[in-house]
Amino acid sequence: MDDQGTTVGRRTLLGGAAAASALTAAGFAGAPTFAAKPNRRTLTVLGTTDLHGNVYNWDYYRDAPYDDADGNDVGLAKIATLVEALRHKRGAKRTLLLDNGDTIQGTPLAYYYARIKPITDGAKHPMATAMNLMRFDASVVGNHEFNYGIPTLRAYEQQIRFPLLGANVHNWDDGRPALTPYVIRRVDLGFHRPVKIGILGLTTPGSAIWDKANVEGKLEFTGIVEQARLWVPVVRRAGADVVIVLSHSGMDLSSSYGDALPYPENTSERLAKVVPGIDMVLCGHTHVDIPERIVKNKRTDNKVLLTQPMRWGMRLAVADLEIERKGNRFEVVRRNARTLNANTVKADKRITKRLRKPHQKVIAYVNSVIGTAAEAMSAATSRYEDSAAMDFINLVQAQAVKAALAGTPDEALPVLSIAAPFNREAAIPAGDVSVRDVAGLYIFDNTLMAIKLTGAQVKDYLEKSVEYFKPVDGTGPFPPDDVTNAPTDAAPDGTPDYNYDIMGGLDAALTYDIDLGKEVGSRITGLAYDGQPLDDAGEYVIAINNYRQSGGGGFPHMADAPVVYNAQVEIRQLIIDWVTEQGEIDPASFFTTDWRLTYNGEPIQIQR
Repeated sequence: MDDQGTTVGRRTLLGGAAAASALTAAGFAGAPTFAAKPNRRTLTVLGTTDLHGNVYNWDYYRDAPYDDADGNDVGLAKIATLVEALRHKRGAKRTLLLDNGDTIQGTPLAYYYARIKPITDGAKHPMATAMNLMRFDASVVGNHEFNYGIPTLRAYEQQIRFPLLGANVHNWDDGRPALTPYVIRRVDLGFHRPVKIGILGLTTPGSAIWDKANVEGKLEFTGIVEQARLWVPVVRRAGADVVIVLSHSGMDLSSSYGDALPYPENTSERLAKVVPGIDMVLCGHTHVDIPERIVKNKRTDNKVLLTQPMRWGMRLAVADLEIERKGNRFEVVRRNARTLNANTVKADKRITKRLRKPHQKVIAYVNSVIGTAAEAMSAATSRYEDSAAMDFINLVQAQAVKAALAGTPDEALPVLSIAAPFNREAAIPAGDVSVRDVAGLYIFDNTLMAIKLTGAQVKDYLEKSVEYFKPVDGTGPFPPDDVTNAPTDAAPDGTPDYNYDIMGGLDAALTYDIDLGKEVGSRITGLAYDGQPLDDAGEYVIAINNYRQSGGGGFPHMADAPVVYNAQVEIRQLIIDWVTEQGEIDPASFFTTDWRLTYNGEPIQIQR
């Protein structure tokens, strides 16, 4: 069915020359790499992951085509061109198109249809429209599918014309599957009967923590490996000749939520090694491009193919499974995968034409002027020096919490706030300020909460935060990258900017030095509130986002900290509302330098 409800079937949109041109541009010959044999056929599996609301190759925060240092393009419209070219070359009946989750959150386009013109009120989600046009065969829920609450997820599920899987997502009350665990697709490869492809969906269980406010008491999440052990045999007994797992989980063992759950966050390779009966795993969640990894299952010695196509529609995974007929059964005997770059092709005109109106509506929304700024603010240096941009976020958060505490037993407590430098390119211009200017400061859909910590716990929290910095020898000057994004056991490739929290006070300043000449765990010096040493036993209210409060990043004391505010209001919207109501942002009224980097007490110089 097409988007208007008329039957279209699996037609090929690209002619032969156009398909060949698209694949040649992508550096892909198009034909299977396996030698032809009478009793063997090739199934081609195409995969996307972590699309995060990207349809067009467009950066709504910059109001310009997407661009990055590596020349990547984004969006389903470009992926659709590659998909149709491969369907033309390989045969549409011999291909499957699968998605690995984190689909309906991540861009202003996705936000607009969740909050401004919500799909729960009857609007059509642009991602559902695009994916229906592309004729996806199945998808799995990612952790970000729960960001807007279960009603939004269910509305999206009703709009798509392919199953939304999640075998390890259960109803809270009865423990039954809350989503379809698996689906079997019958693919005609030219054998005596169709080959039955079992597709099992599993998602990282951290949603129980990250979206606690949305899912607690409604949904529970269990381990990927544990549920695969239960469901893979079920899929095989249901007749599957080949089993593909959609695993919204990275390949290598790691976790961003420490010991808060007994299940690893990223466990796809372990899944392939320890659960027998799997032929292929489409991985995701970690936003990296891993074209091919082949591992052996420890119990069967069978090889399992893993592939992960980056994020945002930058890449399309292309996996070939050579299937051999052995009597009345089929077996995968050879396998390979690669990823194709979306920047090699033009956007599919069907997709861009159908989504043009929603796209233009969102552009108009994000460019609407809501206030002015007395002077420009940039987040470019926020990761290594105090900035007005971070102070502004902390101001808005702290004021919202302070107002909510009025009339409660905690109204007299000092209010502190944390903010992280999410977006190095964020900038508020002098003069007119638009929605997109403000939204660029806070690119995630986190909601505001408030907790209580003691002074000693505040110091512990800050010590964890400043693990972000690398040790140095001297006062520099140093290039920023020589100081920031330190690798840790939890983040071996470097601590991301969003795990560096900057803390500030509302009615009085919270001040501290970060001494990189000292050992990790002892770097916070001179910690003071209103000019006096922070009281270790005193109580402080901390304005914090829901991701951090629920354990994201593994910060200390989160599990036991009393929650004193949780209205489930998005921080980005609070900032937009603040500018709309106040009319002007004046950094001179709130910005002070409250923290600095030092080496044995002396200021560290950072190269500009």
